[in-house]
Order: sequence, then C-alpha cells, then structure tokens
Amino acid sequence: MGQGMSRDRDERGRPRNARPRDDLGRPLPRATGTSAPIEDPPALPPVEALATAQQLLDSGRAFAAHEVLEAVWKSAPDDERELWRGLAQLAVGVTHHGRGNPRGAAALLTRAARSLAPYAGTSPAGIAVDDLRSWAIDAAAHPTSAATMPRLRAQAADERS
Repeated sequence: MGQGMSRDRDERGRPRNARPRDDLGRPLPRATGTSAPIEDPPALPPVEALATAQQLLDSGRAFAAHEVLEAVWKSAPDDERELWRGLAQLAVGVTHHGRGNPRGAAALLTRAARSLAPYAGTSPAGIAVDDLRSWAIDAAAHPTSAATMPRLRAQAADERS
C-alpha cells in the first residue's frame, strides 16, 4: 500500500470495504468524492433472516444473502454459530459458482457441509439442514454441474400455495 494510505478498518481493527458491490459481491469502481463506509447489516431474527436470504438467493443475489446470514452468525449464541456460519458459507459457495470460480465454490461448499454437520438430523428454525448438507457435498464434488440449491427452510404446509 502506498505511503500515507491506510486501510479502512472498524473499531475492532477488521477491514471494511466502503466500495459498492455488484450482485456477485465484486467491488464496483470507487465513487468520486467521499462517502460513508458501508456498515454490516444488523442481524435479523432467524426466521426473518432466512426469508430475506431466500428471497435474495431466488433473485440471484447470493452475495447479499451471505451478508444477511453472516450478520446472524456474528450475533448468534455459541451453540448456533456454526449453523449460521455454514449457511453463510453456502451463499458464498453459490457466489463463487456464479462468478465462474468452481474451485472457490467447492472449497466454500465443503466448509459449509462441515459447519452444518453438528446439526445433521435437526431442523432449527425450520432449516433444511440435511438437504442443504447433501447438496453442498454433491455440489462441492461436481461444482460445474451443481443443481439448484435447496431452499433454506422446508416450506410448511400453510406456506405452500
């Protein structure tokens, strides 16, 4: 980094990136002038976060879905952190797939399956853990032919139309 330039960091010293991003999370050109840094979104309640992330995934905005899921992961109780981390990793894996990066997709989907493993056989907040893990394992093994990711939550009978 050039002399006199400093990296944008939050109060904990973690890097921030104030640049706007496209639907696949790639940084767009910096705007002229100064603008306020983009803050992490606040954590939504789990069911709302899942619905929002699903809408974003359905509209091809996996990186934005990752941001929603990551916010919950960062604020989740210790016994739920790996679950939300795994969901965020799934969205990043889909992001890498959309960017044409099969190796990156496979790596993130493998991590996601590993993060979700402790929750196998359960469905906290209606999350389809087993379906998501199975898909992640298969998609990591065959990232260029990955079928559509299953829904984050199994639809309840009253949600189906």
